[in-house]
Amino acid sequence: MRAAVLHEIGQDKLEVLDDVEAVGFGPGKVRIRVRATGLCHSDLSAMGGVLPQPAPFVPGHEGAGEILEVGEGVTHLKAGDRVVVCWLPACGACPACKRGQTELCLAGFMNAGTPNFKRPGGDVFGFAGTGTFTEEVVVDAGCAVPIPDDVPFDIAALIGCGVTTGLGAALNTADLEAGSSVAVIGCGGVGISVIQGARLKGAAEIVAVDPIESRRQAALRFGATRAIAPGELPDAKQRITAGEGFDHVFEVVGKSATARTAYDNTRRGGTLVVVGAGAMDDFLQLNMFELFFDEKRILPSMYGGGDVLRSYERTIALWRAGRIDLAGLITHRVPLADINEALDQMRTGTALRTCIDL
Repeated sequence: MRAAVLHEIGQDKLEVLDDVEAVGFGPGKVRIRVRATGLCHSDLSAMGGVLPQPAPFVPGHEGAGEILEVGEGVTHLKAGDRVVVCWLPACGACPACKRGQTELCLAGFMNAGTPNFKRPGGDVFGFAGTGTFTEEVVVDAGCAVPIPDDVPFDIAALIGCGVTTGLGAALNTADLEAGSSVAVIGCGGVGISVIQGARLKGAAEIVAVDPIESRRQAALRFGATRAIAPGELPDAKQRITAGEGFDHVFEVVGKSATARTAYDNTRRGGTLVVVGAGAMDDFLQLNMFELFFDEKRILPSMYGGGDVLRSYERTIALWRAGRIDLAGLITHRVPLADINEALDQMRTGTALRTCIDL
C-alpha cells in the first residue's frame, strides 16, 4: 500500500512509497482504511525533531476512515463502521483516567515506540502511535472512535486533533466568561478553533495575532473582533484594555518567545493558556517575584484539556447546529502523491488546514 515516509529526523520532504505494510493486527486491534487526513503543525514538529518521534516514520495523526477488520475481543466496532482516529486514547484504568483527566493518559504514548508499519528494509513507526499519511493503519481499538454517518471524513479528520485542541482550550481549560477580553497568538487551524471557542463563550473582544495577512483575514471570518500583526499587540493592549492586559491570552505557537509575549499581555490575575506544543530544550523564563505578584494563572492545555470522547460529541453537535464552521478550515486539498505540497502550504502559512484525500 502507499504511505508517506520520513526516513530521517530533520529531512523536510516525505517520500510516497508503495511498499509499506500495516502491521500489528491481532486481538484488541482494528485495521482502518484512511479516507481523509489533515496536516497538523505537530507533524512538521516531529519531522524536525521538536517533538520526540523515532524514525523512519509515517506522519499524520488527524485522520478518519472506515473499519476494514476488527481483532478478537473488539465488540464495539465492526467492519464498515466510520471512525475518527484518536491519537490519545484513554485506557480507563490509570490514575489520570480514574481522576477524570483522561487527556493525560499515557497509554497512547506507549504505542509510539511500537512500529505500525514495515517495509522490505525494516520497521516503520507511526507518528503518535498512529500514522495517517497512509491508505491503511492498524491501531488499538480505543484509537478508533465511531462517528455518525452524516459527518464527512474530512470534517471528522479535523475533529481528531486541531479542532478538539483549539475548542477545548477555550471551552475546557480557560472556561472563559462572557464579556471577557481574549488574545489568540497564532491563528492557524488550532488558533482559529480557539477563536471559535471564545466566540461561543461570549467573549467581548477577541484579538487574533498572526504575522500572516491571510490568516488574520480568516480569523475575522471565524469570529475575531480584531486581527493584528505581532508588532501591533502593545497598541491593541493599550486601546482595548487601557494597558491592563487581556483576561485570557492563548499561545498557539509552541515557542518560549511567544509564551513570554502572551504572559506580558495577560492582565494581573488573568489566564495564559499554553496550547502550542514546543521543544523540550526551549525554556520559558519567569522570575519568582512576577509569578507571586501578578497572580497570573498559567494553564497548559493538552488535547483540549478535557475528556476527548465527550469533546468529539460536543464538536459534532455544535457543527450540526451551525454554531461552528469546520468546512471553512479546509483551505486546500491535495492527494497523497502531493503531500510535500501540503507541507509547503503549512510552512508558508498559506493554509489553515490542508486535507489529504486518500
